[in-house]
Amino acid sequence: MACAVRKTSLCIRGITPLCLNNSLLSRGLVEASRKRWDGEPHRLATEKRLSVTTHATALVSKAASMHWTSERVVSVVLLGMAPAAYLYPGAVLDLSVATALTLHGHWGVGQVVTDYVHGDLKIKLAKSGLFVTSMVTFAGLCYFNYHDVGLCKAVAMLWDL
Repeated sequence: MACAVRKTSLCIRGITPLCLNNSLLSRGLVEASRKRWDGEPHRLATEKRLSVTTHATALVSKAASMHWTSERVVSVVLLGMAPAAYLYPGAVLDLSVATALTLHGHWGVGQVVTDYVHGDLKIKLAKSGLFVTSMVTFAGLCYFNYHDVGLCKAVAMLWDL
């Protein structure tokens, strides 16, 4: 449409663009527009494909929206856990902080992988490495919680230095 406006403005000034001179481009556009509106089965097939695509897009969009919301919830919960972990250290809070930190880090690094790693094999390797790293991190934090002073108490001890 912007191209049509531009052609019209050029014609008013006395300049005739190449595509208005009965060229292949203008003929191809006219024929394409005729084919688009002349064939009823083609239009119905397009509408059917569009409705399926729209439904699939809506499902993906809802899942992405729920993921975004859960990322924000975990971030806000981590903000609330920081003072609670210092004031009331305990086993339940240690496990909650370990889970939230691991999940928050996994999602954050996952976005970096999505944005900066290209190529099918590289993406698969990076994501599998991320899963392994996240599992090892969570296992290490749980081991530290059960076999040592716990995550909250350790951070409190560091702040007391």
